[in-house]
Amino acid sequence: MFERLIAPIGILTVGLFLSATLSSAKPDYTRRTNKECEYCHPPNSRALNEAGKYYQQHKNSLAGFKPREQAKEETARPAGDTPARKTK
Repeated sequence: MFERLIAPIGILTVGLFLSATLSSAKPDYTRRTNKECEYCHPPNSRALNEAGKYYQQHKNSLAGFKPREQAKEETARPAGDTPARKTK
């Protein structure tokens, strides 16, 4: 009877090890930056996007990083001009 259980248990164990994916993400980064993984990585990828490369090149800091859309808005606006705020 015990011999009948060895094969299924072995197959399940090997299947669990093979289906597990290795993760190089560091949960500390998400806690430190308050950003989700997708902020620095394209979906389902380990590659780095613009924010991820900035983070890596600036000693694991996003201080001073401006996404392209935000940077374009700031350069298009005249100096000292601020966006209009909605009032209630």
